[in-house]
Amino acid sequence: MRMRRKRRAASSSVVPSSTHVQLKKEIGLLDGVAMIVGIIIGSGIFVSPKGVLIGAGSAGVSLIVWILCGVLSTIGALCYAELGTMIPKSGGDYAYLGDAFGPLPAFMFLWVALLVINPSANAIIALTFANYSLQPVFSTCDPPEKAVRLLAFVIVVFLIYVNCRNVRWVTRIQDIFTAMKILALILITGTGLYCLATGSSQLTTGRGLFADTHSDPGSLALAFYAGMFSYAGWNYLNFVVEEVKDPSTVKALHQSLIAEQRLIFRRNLPRAIWISLPLVTVVYVMANLAYFAVLSPEEIRASNAVAVTFGDRMLGWAGWLMPLSVACSTFGSVNGGILTTSRLFFAGGRAGHLPRALALISVQHCTPIPSLLFLGLVTLVMLMMSDVFVLITYMSFVESLFRTFSIAALLYLRWRRPDLHRPIKAVHLGIPIVFLVVCTMMVILPIYRSPWEVGMGVAIMLTGLPAYFVGVYWQNKPSWVRKMTVSLEVLCQRLLLCSMQEEEADTIVASAGT
Repeated sequence: MRMRRKRRAASSSVVPSSTHVQLKKEIGLLDGVAMIVGIIIGSGIFVSPKGVLIGAGSAGVSLIVWILCGVLSTIGALCYAELGTMIPKSGGDYAYLGDAFGPLPAFMFLWVALLVINPSANAIIALTFANYSLQPVFSTCDPPEKAVRLLAFVIVVFLIYVNCRNVRWVTRIQDIFTAMKILALILITGTGLYCLATGSSQLTTGRGLFADTHSDPGSLALAFYAGMFSYAGWNYLNFVVEEVKDPSTVKALHQSLIAEQRLIFRRNLPRAIWISLPLVTVVYVMANLAYFAVLSPEEIRASNAVAVTFGDRMLGWAGWLMPLSVACSTFGSVNGGILTTSRLFFAGGRAGHLPRALALISVQHCTPIPSLLFLGLVTLVMLMMSDVFVLITYMSFVESLFRTFSIAALLYLRWRRPDLHRPIKAVHLGIPIVFLVVCTMMVILPIYRSPWEVGMGVAIMLTGLPAYFVGVYWQNKPSWVRKMTVSLEVLCQRLLLCSMQEEEADTIVASAGT
Protein backbone atom coordinates (compact mmCIF):
# COMPACT_ATOMS: atom_id res chain seq x y z
CA MET A 1 0.00 0.00 0.00
CA ARG A 2 2.90 2.30 0.88
CA MET A 3 4.61 1.43 -2.43
CA ARG A 4 1.39 2.28 -4.31
CA ARG A 5 1.19 5.71 -2.65
CA LYS A 6 4.83 6.42 -3.48
CA ARG A 7 4.38 5.53 -7.12
CA ARG A 8 1.18 7.57 -7.42
CA ALA A 9 2.96 10.47 -5.80
CA ALA A 10 5.93 10.10 -8.15
CA SER A 11 3.67 10.11 -11.17
CA SER A 12 1.66 13.10 -10.00
CA SER A 13 4.79 15.01 -9.00
CA VAL A 14 6.15 14.72 -12.52
CA VAL A 15 3.01 15.67 -14.43
CA PRO A 16 0.32 17.93 -13.05
CA SER A 17 -3.14 16.66 -13.78
CA SER A 18 -3.94 19.78 -15.78
CA THR A 19 -0.98 19.41 -18.13
CA HIS A 20 -1.83 18.33 -21.65
CA VAL A 21 1.15 16.16 -22.63
CA GLN A 22 1.30 14.97 -26.22
CA LEU A 23 3.40 15.21 -29.36
CA LYS A 24 2.89 18.63 -30.91
CA LYS A 25 1.82 19.12 -34.51
CA GLU A 26 4.90 21.06 -35.63
CA ILE A 27 5.41 19.69 -39.16
CA GLY A 28 3.79 21.81 -41.85
CA LEU A 29 3.64 21.33 -45.61
CA LEU A 30 7.07 22.85 -46.31
CA ASP A 31 8.58 20.86 -43.46
CA GLY A 32 6.99 17.67 -44.79
CA VAL A 33 8.41 18.28 -48.26
CA ALA A 34 11.83 19.04 -46.77
CA MET A 35 11.59 15.90 -44.65
CA ILE A 36 10.86 13.60 -47.60
CA VAL A 37 13.30 15.29 -50.00
CA GLY A 38 16.00 15.58 -47.33
CA ILE A 39 15.82 11.93 -46.38
CA ILE A 40 15.62 10.59 -49.95
CA ILE A 41 18.48 12.74 -51.25
CA GLY A 42 21.28 11.39 -49.12
CA SER A 43 24.73 10.49 -50.30
CA GLY A 44 23.51 8.18 -53.09
CA ILE A 45 23.02 10.71 -55.89
CA PHE A 46 26.42 12.27 -55.09
CA VAL A 47 28.43 9.11 -54.47
CA SER A 48 27.24 6.09 -56.43
CA PRO A 49 24.90 6.54 -59.41
CA LYS A 50 27.19 3.99 -61.00
CA GLY A 51 25.06 1.17 -59.53
CA VAL A 52 22.27 1.90 -62.00
CA LEU A 53 24.78 2.32 -64.86
CA ILE A 54 26.46 -1.01 -64.12
CA GLY A 55 23.10 -2.78 -64.38
CA ALA A 56 21.77 -0.79 -67.35
CA GLY A 57 25.01 -0.66 -69.36
CA SER A 58 24.26 2.61 -71.16
CA ALA A 59 23.50 6.21 -70.27
CA GLY A 60 20.14 6.20 -72.07
CA VAL A 61 18.76 3.17 -70.29
CA SER A 62 20.13 4.50 -66.97
CA LEU A 63 18.12 7.69 -67.39
CA ILE A 64 15.01 5.68 -68.23
CA VAL A 65 15.54 3.58 -65.10
CA TRP A 66 15.84 6.72 -62.96
CA ILE A 67 12.56 8.04 -64.37
CA LEU A 68 10.69 4.75 -63.89
CA CYS A 69 12.02 4.36 -60.35
CA GLY A 70 10.73 7.87 -59.59
CA VAL A 71 7.30 6.97 -60.95
CA LEU A 72 7.20 3.73 -58.94
CA SER A 73 8.33 5.52 -55.78
CA THR A 74 5.57 8.10 -56.25
CA ILE A 75 3.01 5.32 -56.59
CA GLY A 76 4.35 3.66 -53.45
CA ALA A 77 4.28 6.96 -51.56
CA LEU A 78 0.64 7.51 -52.57
CA CYS A 79 -0.22 4.05 -51.26
CA TYR A 80 1.42 5.02 -47.98
CA ALA A 81 -0.49 8.30 -48.01
CA GLU A 82 -3.72 6.32 -47.98
CA LEU A 83 -2.39 4.12 -45.19
CA GLY A 84 -1.22 7.15 -43.21
CA THR A 85 -4.57 8.94 -43.39
CA MET A 86 -6.54 5.75 -42.82
CA ILE A 87 -4.40 4.69 -39.82
CA PRO A 88 -3.18 8.04 -38.43
CA LYS A 89 -0.67 6.59 -35.96
CA SER A 90 3.05 7.18 -35.60
CA GLY A 91 5.25 4.23 -36.50
CA GLY A 92 4.59 3.81 -40.23
CA ASP A 93 4.79 0.18 -41.32
CA TYR A 94 4.61 -0.98 -37.70
CA ALA A 95 1.15 0.56 -37.28
CA TYR A 96 -0.14 -0.72 -40.63
CA LEU A 97 1.06 -4.29 -40.14
CA GLY A 98 -0.44 -4.35 -36.66
CA ASP A 99 -3.85 -3.12 -37.80
CA ALA A 100 -4.01 -5.47 -40.79
CA PHE A 101 -2.25 -8.67 -39.71
CA GLY A 102 -1.96 -8.53 -35.95
CA PRO A 103 0.80 -7.98 -33.38
CA LEU A 104 3.32 -10.63 -34.48
CA PRO A 105 4.19 -9.22 -37.96
CA ALA A 106 4.23 -5.72 -36.47
CA PHE A 107 6.60 -6.82 -33.71
CA MET A 108 8.90 -8.58 -36.19
CA PHE A 109 9.24 -5.36 -38.16
CA LEU A 110 9.83 -3.42 -34.95
CA TRP A 111 12.46 -5.94 -33.86
CA VAL A 112 14.64 -5.74 -36.97
CA ALA A 113 14.21 -1.97 -37.11
CA LEU A 114 15.26 -1.78 -33.46
CA LEU A 115 18.28 -4.06 -33.75
CA VAL A 116 19.70 -3.23 -37.16
CA ILE A 117 17.85 -1.22 -39.82
CA ASN A 118 17.37 2.21 -38.26
CA PRO A 119 20.43 2.59 -36.00
CA SER A 120 22.82 1.08 -38.56
CA ALA A 121 21.43 3.28 -41.35
CA ASN A 122 21.86 6.38 -39.17
CA ALA A 123 25.38 5.28 -38.23
CA ILE A 124 26.41 4.70 -41.86
CA ILE A 125 25.07 8.08 -42.98
CA ALA A 126 26.83 9.78 -40.05
CA LEU A 127 30.10 8.08 -41.04
CA THR A 128 29.61 9.26 -44.62
CA PHE A 129 29.06 12.81 -43.34
CA ALA A 130 32.22 12.66 -41.23
CA ASN A 131 34.31 11.22 -44.07
CA TYR A 132 33.35 13.93 -46.56
CA SER A 133 33.56 16.70 -43.96
CA LEU A 134 37.17 15.77 -43.21
CA GLN A 135 38.23 15.36 -46.84
CA PRO A 136 39.20 19.04 -47.31
CA VAL A 137 41.38 18.79 -44.17
CA PHE A 138 43.11 15.58 -45.34
CA SER A 139 43.34 16.52 -49.01
CA THR A 140 46.33 14.27 -49.78
CA CYS A 141 45.09 11.12 -48.04
CA ASP A 142 42.02 9.45 -46.61
CA PRO A 143 40.85 10.82 -43.24
CA PRO A 144 41.96 8.66 -40.25
CA GLU A 145 39.30 6.17 -39.24
CA LYS A 146 39.34 7.28 -35.60
CA ALA A 147 38.78 10.90 -36.60
CA VAL A 148 35.87 9.89 -38.85
CA ARG A 149 34.21 7.86 -36.11
CA LEU A 150 34.77 10.59 -33.52
CA LEU A 151 33.16 13.25 -35.72
CA ALA A 152 30.25 10.89 -36.50
CA PHE A 153 29.87 10.31 -32.75
CA VAL A 154 29.74 14.06 -32.10
CA ILE A 155 27.18 14.76 -34.82
CA VAL A 156 24.85 11.97 -33.63
CA VAL A 157 25.00 13.28 -30.04
CA PHE A 158 24.33 16.84 -31.25
CA LEU A 159 21.32 15.84 -33.38
CA ILE A 160 19.87 13.68 -30.60
CA TYR A 161 20.11 16.72 -28.31
CA VAL A 162 18.38 18.96 -30.86
CA ASN A 163 15.63 16.39 -31.41
CA CYS A 164 15.08 16.15 -27.67
CA ARG A 165 14.81 19.90 -27.22
CA ASN A 166 12.53 21.12 -30.00
CA VAL A 167 10.89 19.62 -33.09
CA ARG A 168 10.77 23.11 -34.57
CA TRP A 169 14.57 23.29 -34.48
CA VAL A 170 14.73 19.91 -36.21
CA THR A 171 12.43 20.99 -39.03
CA ARG A 172 14.36 24.23 -39.50
CA ILE A 173 17.63 22.29 -39.80
CA GLN A 174 15.95 19.97 -42.26
CA ASP A 175 14.63 22.89 -44.35
CA ILE A 176 18.05 24.56 -44.50
CA PHE A 177 20.09 21.49 -45.40
CA THR A 178 17.52 20.28 -47.93
CA ALA A 179 17.78 23.67 -49.65
CA MET A 180 21.59 23.39 -49.62
CA LYS A 181 21.63 19.96 -51.25
CA ILE A 182 19.11 21.07 -53.87
CA LEU A 183 21.33 24.07 -54.67
CA ALA A 184 24.33 21.75 -55.03
CA LEU A 185 22.41 19.54 -57.47
CA ILE A 186 21.29 22.64 -59.39
CA LEU A 187 24.98 23.58 -59.68
CA ILE A 188 25.77 20.12 -61.06
CA THR A 189 22.83 20.27 -63.46
CA GLY A 190 23.68 23.76 -64.68
CA THR A 191 27.28 22.78 -65.37
CA GLY A 192 26.15 19.72 -67.29
CA LEU A 193 23.66 21.71 -69.35
CA TYR A 194 26.42 24.21 -70.17
CA CYS A 195 28.54 21.36 -71.53
CA LEU A 196 25.61 20.17 -73.63
CA ALA A 197 24.98 23.68 -74.96
CA THR A 198 28.62 24.26 -75.92
CA GLY A 199 28.93 20.90 -77.69
CA SER A 200 31.69 19.60 -75.41
CA SER A 201 29.52 16.93 -73.83
CA GLN A 202 30.41 13.27 -73.60
CA LEU A 203 26.89 12.57 -74.85
CA THR A 204 27.58 14.36 -78.14
CA THR A 205 31.20 13.28 -78.60
CA GLY A 206 30.88 9.72 -77.29
CA ARG A 207 29.37 6.57 -78.78
CA GLY A 208 25.74 7.51 -78.12
CA LEU A 209 23.15 7.29 -75.39
CA PHE A 210 22.30 3.61 -75.85
CA ALA A 211 25.72 2.14 -76.60
CA ASP A 212 26.53 -1.01 -74.57
CA THR A 213 22.96 -1.43 -73.32
CA HIS A 214 22.50 -4.64 -71.36
CA SER A 215 19.74 -6.96 -72.53
CA ASP A 216 20.11 -9.44 -69.64
CA PRO A 217 16.93 -9.24 -67.48
CA GLY A 218 18.97 -9.95 -64.35
CA SER A 219 21.26 -6.97 -64.96
CA LEU A 220 18.33 -4.67 -65.71
CA ALA A 221 16.61 -5.87 -62.54
CA LEU A 222 19.74 -4.97 -60.57
CA ALA A 223 19.65 -1.50 -62.16
CA PHE A 224 16.06 -1.04 -60.95
CA TYR A 225 17.02 -2.35 -57.52
CA ALA A 226 19.85 0.21 -57.26
CA GLY A 227 17.54 2.96 -58.48
CA MET A 228 14.76 2.15 -56.02
CA PHE A 229 17.33 2.02 -53.22
CA SER A 230 18.39 5.59 -54.11
CA TYR A 231 14.76 6.70 -53.73
CA ALA A 232 14.45 5.04 -50.31
CA GLY A 233 12.90 7.25 -47.64
CA TRP A 234 9.68 8.26 -49.40
CA ASN A 235 7.66 6.56 -46.64
CA TYR A 236 9.39 8.20 -43.66
CA LEU A 237 6.89 11.03 -43.22
CA ASN A 238 4.39 8.32 -42.25
CA PHE A 239 6.44 7.65 -39.12
CA VAL A 240 5.53 11.11 -37.77
CA VAL A 241 1.93 11.54 -39.01
CA GLU A 242 0.74 12.44 -35.51
CA GLU A 243 2.95 15.54 -35.72
CA VAL A 244 1.88 16.66 -39.21
CA LYS A 245 -0.30 19.74 -38.96
CA ASP A 246 -2.95 20.91 -41.39
CA PRO A 247 -4.46 24.37 -41.96
CA SER A 248 -7.93 22.87 -41.73
CA THR A 249 -7.37 21.95 -38.08
CA VAL A 250 -7.45 25.62 -37.14
CA LYS A 251 -11.05 25.78 -38.33
CA ALA A 252 -11.86 22.61 -36.44
CA LEU A 253 -10.71 23.77 -33.02
CA HIS A 254 -14.28 24.17 -31.79
CA GLN A 255 -15.58 21.01 -33.45
CA SER A 256 -15.63 17.53 -32.05
CA LEU A 257 -12.37 15.61 -31.63
CA ILE A 258 -13.42 13.05 -34.21
CA ALA A 259 -14.11 15.69 -36.84
CA GLU A 260 -10.75 17.28 -36.10
CA GLN A 261 -8.91 13.99 -36.46
CA ARG A 262 -10.49 13.44 -39.86
CA LEU A 263 -9.09 16.75 -41.05
CA ILE A 264 -5.60 16.51 -39.61
CA PHE A 265 -3.82 14.52 -42.29
CA ARG A 266 -6.12 15.02 -45.29
CA ARG A 267 -4.13 17.75 -47.00
CA ASN A 268 -0.50 18.02 -45.99
CA LEU A 269 0.55 14.38 -46.16
CA PRO A 270 -0.57 13.75 -49.78
CA ARG A 271 0.43 17.27 -50.80
CA ALA A 272 3.94 16.76 -49.44
CA ILE A 273 4.19 13.52 -51.42
CA TRP A 274 2.87 15.07 -54.65
CA ILE A 275 5.42 17.87 -54.39
CA SER A 276 8.47 16.00 -53.13
CA LEU A 277 8.53 12.82 -55.25
CA PRO A 278 8.25 14.55 -58.67
CA LEU A 279 10.82 17.08 -57.44
CA VAL A 280 13.26 14.34 -56.44
CA THR A 281 12.69 12.52 -59.73
CA VAL A 282 13.45 15.64 -61.79
CA VAL A 283 16.52 16.42 -59.69
CA TYR A 284 17.84 12.85 -59.97
CA VAL A 285 17.33 12.63 -63.72
CA MET A 286 18.88 16.05 -64.40
CA ALA A 287 21.86 15.33 -62.12
CA ASN A 288 22.52 12.03 -63.90
CA LEU A 289 22.19 13.76 -67.27
CA ALA A 290 24.84 16.23 -66.08
CA TYR A 291 27.13 13.41 -64.96
CA PHE A 292 26.83 11.74 -68.37
CA ALA A 293 27.40 15.08 -70.09
CA VAL A 294 30.77 15.55 -68.36
CA LEU A 295 32.02 12.04 -67.58
CA SER A 296 32.21 8.98 -69.75
CA PRO A 297 30.44 5.77 -68.60
CA GLU A 298 33.86 4.25 -67.92
CA GLU A 299 34.79 7.15 -65.62
CA ILE A 300 31.49 6.88 -63.76
CA ARG A 301 31.94 3.14 -63.23
CA ALA A 302 35.47 3.69 -61.92
CA SER A 303 34.56 6.54 -59.54
CA ASN A 304 33.79 5.95 -55.86
CA ALA A 305 32.21 9.42 -55.61
CA VAL A 306 30.84 10.61 -58.93
CA ALA A 307 30.03 14.14 -57.72
CA VAL A 308 33.59 14.62 -56.43
CA THR A 309 35.04 13.41 -59.74
CA PHE A 310 32.61 15.74 -61.51
CA GLY A 311 33.69 18.68 -59.33
CA ASP A 312 37.39 18.02 -59.87
CA ARG A 313 36.79 18.02 -63.63
CA MET A 314 34.51 21.07 -63.94
CA LEU A 315 34.83 23.34 -60.89
CA GLY A 316 38.60 23.70 -60.59
CA TRP A 317 39.56 25.45 -57.33
CA ALA A 318 35.89 25.26 -56.23
CA GLY A 319 35.90 21.47 -56.40
CA TRP A 320 35.74 21.39 -52.60
CA LEU A 321 32.05 22.31 -52.96
CA MET A 322 31.21 18.73 -53.90
CA PRO A 323 32.54 17.06 -50.70
CA LEU A 324 30.82 19.86 -48.79
CA SER A 325 27.57 19.13 -50.65
CA VAL A 326 27.80 15.43 -49.77
CA ALA A 327 28.41 16.37 -46.12
CA CYS A 328 25.40 18.72 -46.06
CA SER A 329 23.25 16.09 -47.76
CA THR A 330 24.14 13.37 -45.28
CA PHE A 331 23.76 15.74 -42.31
CA GLY A 332 20.16 16.42 -43.32
CA SER A 333 19.54 12.71 -43.81
CA VAL A 334 20.79 11.87 -40.31
CA ASN A 335 18.66 14.65 -38.83
CA GLY A 336 15.50 13.46 -40.59
CA GLY A 337 16.26 9.82 -39.87
CA ILE A 338 16.57 10.45 -36.13
CA LEU A 339 13.31 12.41 -36.03
CA THR A 340 11.28 9.81 -37.91
CA THR A 341 12.72 6.52 -36.67
CA SER A 342 12.57 7.53 -33.01
CA ARG A 343 8.77 7.67 -33.39
CA LEU A 344 8.79 3.99 -34.34
CA PHE A 345 10.22 3.02 -30.96
CA PHE A 346 7.84 5.48 -29.30
CA ALA A 347 4.91 3.71 -31.00
CA GLY A 348 6.27 0.30 -29.96
CA GLY A 349 6.49 1.39 -26.33
CA ARG A 350 2.99 2.86 -26.44
CA ALA A 351 1.61 -0.45 -27.76
CA GLY A 352 3.42 -2.49 -25.10
CA HIS A 353 5.78 -4.21 -27.58
CA LEU A 354 8.76 -2.41 -26.03
CA PRO A 355 9.25 -1.11 -22.48
CA ARG A 356 6.57 1.50 -21.93
CA ALA A 357 9.22 3.92 -20.71
CA LEU A 358 10.00 4.50 -24.40
CA ALA A 359 6.49 5.95 -24.84
CA LEU A 360 7.07 8.75 -22.36
CA ILE A 361 6.92 12.35 -23.60
CA SER A 362 8.83 15.30 -22.17
CA VAL A 363 6.50 17.58 -20.22
CA GLN A 364 8.59 20.63 -21.08
CA HIS A 365 9.54 19.95 -24.71
CA CYS A 366 6.73 17.58 -25.85
CA THR A 367 9.28 15.25 -27.49
CA PRO A 368 9.74 11.49 -26.89
CA ILE A 369 13.06 11.91 -25.07
CA PRO A 370 13.44 8.29 -23.82
CA SER A 371 12.89 6.93 -27.34
CA LEU A 372 15.38 9.44 -28.78
CA LEU A 373 18.00 8.61 -26.16
CA PHE A 374 17.52 4.90 -26.77
CA LEU A 375 17.91 5.36 -30.55
CA GLY A 376 21.00 7.49 -29.99
CA LEU A 377 22.56 4.89 -27.70
CA VAL A 378 22.05 2.04 -30.18
CA THR A 379 23.33 4.24 -33.04
CA LEU A 380 26.51 5.03 -31.08
CA VAL A 381 27.03 1.31 -30.46
CA MET A 382 26.72 0.75 -34.21
CA LEU A 383 29.35 3.44 -34.80
CA MET A 384 31.83 1.38 -32.80
CA MET A 385 31.23 -1.75 -34.88
CA SER A 386 33.57 -2.43 -37.78
CA ASP A 387 31.01 -4.50 -39.74
CA VAL A 388 28.05 -2.11 -39.61
CA PHE A 389 28.04 -1.92 -43.44
CA VAL A 390 27.67 -5.70 -43.60
CA LEU A 391 24.65 -5.56 -41.27
CA ILE A 392 22.77 -3.10 -43.47
CA THR A 393 23.51 -5.31 -46.48
CA TYR A 394 21.92 -8.24 -44.68
CA MET A 395 18.82 -6.24 -43.79
CA SER A 396 18.07 -4.69 -47.20
CA PHE A 397 16.10 -7.79 -48.14
CA VAL A 398 14.12 -7.75 -44.87
CA GLU A 399 13.24 -4.08 -45.31
CA SER A 400 11.93 -4.77 -48.82
CA LEU A 401 9.97 -7.73 -47.46
CA PHE A 402 8.14 -5.64 -44.86
CA ARG A 403 7.42 -2.89 -47.39
CA THR A 404 5.76 -5.57 -49.52
CA PHE A 405 3.69 -6.64 -46.51
CA SER A 406 2.61 -3.03 -45.93
CA ILE A 407 1.30 -2.70 -49.48
CA ALA A 408 -0.43 -6.05 -49.01
CA ALA A 409 -1.97 -4.57 -45.83
CA LEU A 410 -3.48 -1.75 -47.90
CA LEU A 411 -5.14 -4.24 -50.26
CA TYR A 412 -6.22 -6.46 -47.38
CA LEU A 413 -7.86 -3.56 -45.54
CA ARG A 414 -9.70 -2.47 -48.68
CA TRP A 415 -11.10 -6.00 -48.91
CA ARG A 416 -11.79 -6.82 -45.25
CA ARG A 417 -12.69 -3.32 -43.98
CA PRO A 418 -14.16 -1.41 -46.91
CA ASP A 419 -16.10 0.90 -44.59
CA LEU A 420 -12.97 2.07 -42.74
CA HIS A 421 -12.74 5.87 -42.91
CA ARG A 422 -10.32 6.90 -45.68
CA PRO A 423 -9.79 10.68 -45.85
CA ILE A 424 -8.05 10.07 -49.17
CA LYS A 425 -8.23 7.07 -51.45
CA ALA A 426 -5.00 7.74 -53.26
CA VAL A 427 -5.08 5.36 -56.19
CA HIS A 428 -7.18 2.97 -58.22
CA LEU A 429 -7.11 -0.60 -56.96
CA GLY A 430 -4.93 -1.70 -59.88
CA ILE A 431 -2.11 0.68 -58.91
CA PRO A 432 -1.26 -0.85 -55.51
CA ILE A 433 -1.56 -4.29 -57.13
CA VAL A 434 1.08 -3.32 -59.69
CA PHE A 435 3.28 -1.86 -56.98
CA LEU A 436 2.83 -5.04 -54.91
CA VAL A 437 4.08 -7.07 -57.89
CA VAL A 438 7.11 -4.78 -58.22
CA CYS A 439 7.87 -5.08 -54.50
CA THR A 440 7.51 -8.85 -54.70
CA MET A 441 10.02 -8.97 -57.55
CA MET A 442 12.42 -6.86 -55.50
CA VAL A 443 12.08 -9.43 -52.72
CA ILE A 444 12.58 -12.43 -55.02
CA LEU A 445 15.58 -11.01 -56.91
CA PRO A 446 18.01 -10.93 -53.96
CA ILE A 447 17.15 -14.55 -53.11
CA TYR A 448 18.51 -15.51 -56.51
CA ARG A 449 21.44 -13.07 -56.64
CA SER A 450 22.60 -13.00 -52.98
CA PRO A 451 21.33 -16.05 -51.10
CA TRP A 452 23.87 -15.72 -48.26
CA GLU A 453 22.91 -12.14 -47.43
CA VAL A 454 19.21 -13.02 -47.63
CA GLY A 455 19.72 -15.99 -45.30
CA MET A 456 21.54 -13.87 -42.73
CA GLY A 457 18.83 -11.22 -42.88
CA VAL A 458 16.09 -13.80 -42.31
CA ALA A 459 18.09 -15.34 -39.45
CA ILE A 460 18.37 -11.94 -37.72
CA MET A 461 14.66 -11.37 -38.25
CA LEU A 462 13.73 -14.75 -36.76
CA THR A 463 15.51 -13.91 -33.51
CA GLY A 464 12.46 -11.75 -32.87
CA LEU A 465 10.21 -14.78 -32.41
CA PRO A 466 11.42 -15.77 -28.91
CA ALA A 467 11.52 -12.08 -27.98
CA TYR A 468 7.86 -11.74 -29.01
CA PHE A 469 6.66 -14.77 -27.08
CA VAL A 470 8.58 -13.79 -23.95
CA GLY A 471 8.00 -10.04 -24.04
CA VAL A 472 4.53 -9.71 -25.60
CA TYR A 473 2.60 -12.96 -25.85
CA TRP A 474 3.43 -14.10 -22.28
CA GLN A 475 0.90 -12.10 -20.27
CA ASN A 476 1.17 -13.68 -16.81
CA LYS A 477 4.69 -12.54 -16.05
CA PRO A 478 6.00 -12.75 -12.47
CA SER A 479 5.20 -9.79 -10.27
CA TRP A 480 8.87 -8.83 -9.99
CA VAL A 481 9.03 -8.35 -13.78
CA ARG A 482 5.99 -6.05 -13.73
CA LYS A 483 7.39 -4.10 -10.78
CA MET A 484 10.74 -3.71 -12.54
CA THR A 485 8.98 -2.36 -15.64
CA VAL A 486 6.99 0.14 -13.59
CA SER A 487 10.12 1.15 -11.69
CA LEU A 488 11.86 1.89 -15.00
CA GLU A 489 8.93 4.09 -16.05
CA VAL A 490 8.95 5.99 -12.78
CA LEU A 491 12.74 6.43 -12.97
CA CYS A 492 12.49 7.88 -16.49
CA GLN A 493 9.65 10.14 -15.37
CA ARG A 494 11.74 11.53 -12.54
CA LEU A 495 15.06 11.86 -14.37
CA LEU A 496 13.72 13.17 -17.69
CA LEU A 497 10.53 14.92 -16.48
CA CYS A 498 8.38 12.85 -18.81
CA SER A 499 4.86 11.45 -18.78
CA MET A 500 2.62 9.31 -20.90
CA GLN A 501 0.23 11.01 -23.29
CA GLU A 502 -2.71 12.46 -21.39
CA GLU A 503 -5.13 9.69 -22.29
CA GLU A 504 -2.64 7.05 -21.12
CA ALA A 505 -1.55 8.60 -17.83
CA ASP A 506 -4.33 7.00 -15.79
CA THR A 507 -3.46 3.59 -17.20
CA ILE A 508 0.16 3.87 -16.08
CA VAL A 509 -0.81 5.05 -12.59
CA ALA A 510 -3.19 2.11 -12.30
CA SER A 511 -0.56 -0.37 -13.46
CA ALA A 512 1.90 1.02 -10.91
CA GLY A 513 -0.37 -0.20 -8.15
CA THR A 514 -0.76 -3.77 -9.39
